[in-house]
Amino acid sequence: MTNRKDSKTTVGRLKNRPQFLAVRQGEIRRGRTFLLEVLDRQQPDEPPRVGFTVTKKHGNAVERNRMRRRLREAVRQSAGFAMNNGHDYVIVARRDVLTAPFADMTAQLIERIEGKPRHKRSEETRSRKA
Repeated sequence: MTNRKDSKTTVGRLKNRPQFLAVRQGEIRRGRTFLLEVLDRQQPDEPPRVGFTVTKKHGNAVERNRMRRRLREAVRQSAGFAMNNGHDYVIVARRDVLTAPFADMTAQLIERIEGKPRHKRSEETRSRKA
């Protein structure tokens, strides 16, 4: 049995408050079930790191831990492959993480990580004031 770690599949963790606060200075990508904050550390040789945030307004400890576990598993199974080396990611959960189908949540996570542009509203529908 070998303990080989592939650099593309290994995702590090953000563990302390200054690391999380540093990521807030980066890009914000909003989604229906979560918010993704991305920071390019300008270190392409380092593996990507990820952190998870679930605020107390989204339920009791059992529900918050379930949200965190679902997001961690989505990153482990498939989204970790889409993460770029030298980047930090913070996933801020919303309450919809509990009820969203896992496949849809994983697809949304990959889409947000890759930074695909979303459809923008046209100019005539952007403002409701006439």
